[in-house]
Amino acid sequence: MADFREVPAPNYEYEIKKLVSAYTKAMYQISAELQRLDITDMSRASTAAALAEVVRILAELNETSTEWVTRNLPIAATDGVAATIFALGVAETIEEARNIAKFNRMNKAMVDAVIADTQSDLLAVTQNVERKVRAAVRQVTAESMRANMARGVNGRRTISRDILDGLRKKLGDSVNTGIIDAAGRRWRPEVYVDMAVRTKMREAHVEATTNEAIQRGALYGIISRHGATDACRYHEGRIIKLSPDAPGNYPTYAELRATNQIFHPNCRHVISPLRDPSKLPDSARSRAERQAELGDKAIATGKRNPQGVE
Repeated sequence: MADFREVPAPNYEYEIKKLVSAYTKAMYQISAELQRLDITDMSRASTAAALAEVVRILAELNETSTEWVTRNLPIAATDGVAATIFALGVAETIEEARNIAKFNRMNKAMVDAVIADTQSDLLAVTQNVERKVRAAVRQVTAESMRANMARGVNGRRTISRDILDGLRKKLGDSVNTGIIDAAGRRWRPEVYVDMAVRTKMREAHVEATTNEAIQRGALYGIISRHGATDACRYHEGRIIKLSPDAPGNYPTYAELRATNQIFHPNCRHVISPLRDPSKLPDSARSRAERQAELGDKAIATGKRNPQGVE
């Protein structure tokens, strides 16, 4: 049985792109529906019909995302279990490891929780779009009516081009900002969804890896390497504890994540479990020690992406 194997990096790009494409298409359809509205004559019937179509598009999108999450999050978790089985030498190949991977009690509960959490995040996006679209339609309708009243008073035939452009921009902006995060950043729906599901897939993989490793008596892990250019580079290849009770002067996953330098949203790093850090090959152990020193220096700066730490 091998003492340590580095697990291959998971790749979910194809499936993520399919989901993001569904959101991009839905936002385009909603924008097109809003642009078809005759802003010079916003009748109750026309706005009601447009909003009904928006609701239909979003409901269909919610069904698509629910099915995607239910299918793909368990795949990421299964890959995490397989990663542990392969890294610890229980299986000779990652494919063989996938064939024997099963969820223990902790991982079953984790997968259910991550699915529910991800579905909630994605539902918040569509709910926010619907809320903003409804508010924009109400506002544009009111402003159109006021412009028409002013047109009658002033004897003008049409609403000015500047006013029309401004009203159409308000309708378009209602679709383009799907969500505002805790830091006040505005995200287009499809961009937020890409970040959210990419992050959840990686978290499911890491948590499943950790749970399986602890059950098998492996209390340590090595952070994967892929040549990161942000602050993650200071922590690639270093050893972490998978349990805070494990002996040794190593940080935990939670401690490193709290620095925001690694395991942040959109992060691609995963973990290769191991039972005994002292049995690492010399090259891996030397690299881990160098990265631990470098990573601690980076953390000491207190910055998200410190420069010149090397």
